[in-house]
Amino acid sequence: MSERLFWQDPYATRFEATVTRAWEEGGRFLVELDRTLFYPTSGGQPHDTGTLGGVRVLDVFEPEKHGARIVHVLEAPLEEGARVEGEIDWSRRYRHMQRHTGQHILSQAFLRAAQWNTIAVSLAGPEIHIDFDVWPGPEAAGEVLEQAEALANWAVYANLAVSAREVPEAQVPLLPLRRMPKVRGAVRVVEIEDWDLAPCGGTHLRSTAEAGPIKLLGFEKGKKKTIRVYARSGWEALEDYAAKHRTLKTLAARFSSGVFDVPERVKKLEEELYAARGEAQALAAELAEGYARELARAGFPAARQVPLAALAETGRRVAEWPGALALLAALEPGGEHARLLLVAHQGREAELQELWKERLEPLGARGGGRGHIQGRLPAGKLQLALGAFPAAAKENT
Repeated sequence: MSERLFWQDPYATRFEATVTRAWEEGGRFLVELDRTLFYPTSGGQPHDTGTLGGVRVLDVFEPEKHGARIVHVLEAPLEEGARVEGEIDWSRRYRHMQRHTGQHILSQAFLRAAQWNTIAVSLAGPEIHIDFDVWPGPEAAGEVLEQAEALANWAVYANLAVSAREVPEAQVPLLPLRRMPKVRGAVRVVEIEDWDLAPCGGTHLRSTAEAGPIKLLGFEKGKKKTIRVYARSGWEALEDYAAKHRTLKTLAARFSSGVFDVPERVKKLEEELYAARGEAQALAAELAEGYARELARAGFPAARQVPLAALAETGRRVAEWPGALALLAALEPGGEHARLLLVAHQGREAELQELWKERLEPLGARGGGRGHIQGRLPAGKLQLALGAFPAAAKENT
């Protein structure tokens, strides 16, 4: 049994302990201690890392769910019976404490805002995931998120005390818990003063003020009429804000506008882009028709380089001409490769596979398809392929 020092003082970073068991399993070095500050992965909260006797701690877990043993996975072995000093990665631990306390605040905030009950949580990354037992629809969900975020940050600014205690099993039903515990026997409960009371074995902050700010990032519909909400808390919320603010400032500078004018500038740019695309498509269609008629007048088989924007449409129009058999090509941006399109009129498709394999693959062409073949070719071989294709096609006919 390992004494859980992280429950006694989650702000402690150093401790001394005795290695009660040490062994190797599956190429991993494992130890158990008589006491530990290292939190094992549990309840959605990731494990601590750090050092133990100068050796890096890679993972910490409980072999049995809600058991008494805690196993530490090390980078190198330690001797059984050795007295060692341990140190946890405080930055990692504190972020986990901010996430976990922030999740408790949010779970209660959603309960107060709309009677949403928390059914699952994940604190594995900077984004907190909370699953609730309802799916109200996107519009109603957006309104609830606004209310819950305001309530959660009210709790942050109220600087409410956070504490934990062990409660005998007989007293558990008498407590106004947000959710009932999943274990029997004495239960550890975490209380946020005048705000929340829930069974929990995680590490938490001293006050709600340390969890702020809390920012909701969005939501999505889950399985079986549930909703998943995404949030950040504490330093990780500030980092998210800072990254987004830098991005917005960069965009504003590119548009020579204020940061709050960026959405309107983007909207205008989108409108211009859609208009330009429409004009480009019309011009590409006009070019494609011209290329198709030019090739038809010259006679098939034929080969021609065309603009990339007109390649597909030219191929479609060429294939409509009776007896058509043509190799079309266009240089890709950067000029290192060319896009190829081998097309034929209905009735001549069988010739395409043989032409591609025997005449174009030896030059480095790669591609495939049915009805027509499309692929790529090194740009240095493009003129050779175009120049040799008509004669080669006649030989294969």
